Amino acid sequence: MTFWICGTCAVEHAERIDVCAICADERQWVPADGQHWTTLEELAGSGYRTEVVELEPDLFGVSSTPKAGIGQQSKLVRTPAGSLLWDPLGYLDDDAVRRVRELGEVVAIAASHPHMFGVQVEWSRRLGGVPVLVTEADAEWIARPDPVIRLWKGTEEVVPGVTLSQVGGHFPGSAVAHWAAGAGGRGVLLSGDTLFPNPDRSSVSFMRSYPNRIPLSPGVVERVTRHVEQFAFDRVYGNFENRIDADARAVVRRSADRHIAWTRGDFDHLT
Repeated sequence: MTFWICGTCAVEHAERIDVCAICADERQWVPADGQHWTTLEELAGSGYRTEVVELEPDLFGVSSTPKAGIGQQSKLVRTPAGSLLWDPLGYLDDDAVRRVRELGEVVAIAASHPHMFGVQVEWSRRLGGVPVLVTEADAEWIARPDPVIRLWKGTEEVVPGVTLSQVGGHFPGSAVAHWAAGAGGRGVLLSGDTLFPNPDRSSVSFMRSYPNRIPLSPGVVERVTRHVEQFAFDRVYGNFENRIDADARAVVRRSADRHIAWTRGDFDHLT
């Protein structure tokens, strides 16, 4: 079956439509010269390749060179009960599938939000038809429907110790994945960009749109922060190579308090 990949966000589409709805939304963007479409075959012919690296014991990053679309680094969480592929890439090849399989059986694929859907259905097919989990609130953004897609809401334990949780904010269905055994048992939060580890490595951001710089309100930031505070975690991985290595739960709270204070006007005298 031929399917199309948006050249800007790398989300798979069943049909080559006029414009990718994900990119036409205010949270993303369409190139000045218009919509571009590509295929896996075209990307492979252009020299794309994949890389799998160990980030910490039982957590691996999967990326492509060049970057496909937004260019996220997928995360593969390995447990004795199976693995979760998180924020699937917009590109794959036989080598990537082989290396992922060698690390253990993938039992579920999930994205933090629609920008990270990538070629999720294709990943599922190459990995044996494993379920692709999409939040009900974000189902409208599915551009390649398939029976492997299963909708969920609220909280979903993928395997023991790995829990998906719908946080909202960036998208109504934006989710995080909590891995209890990560960071040496102190807990890891895979945040996508529901909350985004910043370049200073000591703060995170909360945004409706990152490329278009649309912030979330103080109320939503407080809600998102309280939601993730139900989990114990010492480390946060974003949807690229960005991360907060230690004391991440406290970093999230300090960052939320700073965001709320600035957007509330507490520091207007500094502007």
